[in-house]
Amino acid sequence: MRYFHSMRILSVLLSFMLVLSLEATDFGDHSSSTLTTKAWENFAAEEYDDALACINKCEELYGAKAKTMNAGLKDYAAKDTASKLWALNDVGTCMFVKGELYAKKGDKAKAVAAYKKLIKDYQYAQCWDTKGWFWQPAKAAKQKVIELEFDM
Repeated sequence: MRYFHSMRILSVLLSFMLVLSLEATDFGDHSSSTLTTKAWENFAAEEYDDALACINKCEELYGAKAKTMNAGLKDYAAKDTASKLWALNDVGTCMFVKGELYAKKGDKAKAVAAYKKLIKDYQYAQCWDTKGWFWQPAKAAKQKVIELEFDM
């Protein structure tokens, strides 16, 4: 009987630890912009698990909306209207960070997969640079794919 009681206590403790580990990442207000900012910040701090958690959460919550926005475009939005494509821009940026993260970790196959997903699903995403302009993650991803596949 003691054995079963000890096993039950151990099971409860392991479950508690699992819940704590799943809630370890701070998603802030769960908005796409917060998740994207946190993905960049965690990547820069080399907190890769938290960065991936934010990236995956952003895609989970906003990926469908981003794909719909992308499908309605034939070219990049003008600077004055680009911010209206918030889901596309944030999910696309997260995919770029995901590619960068895997490249930095040395997992070229996963990096290429993330970049190719960006190019395919979020082609017209734009990312605001604090210097005052938008840049296009998919354009940068195309170059990264060439470099990584050449080096594989």
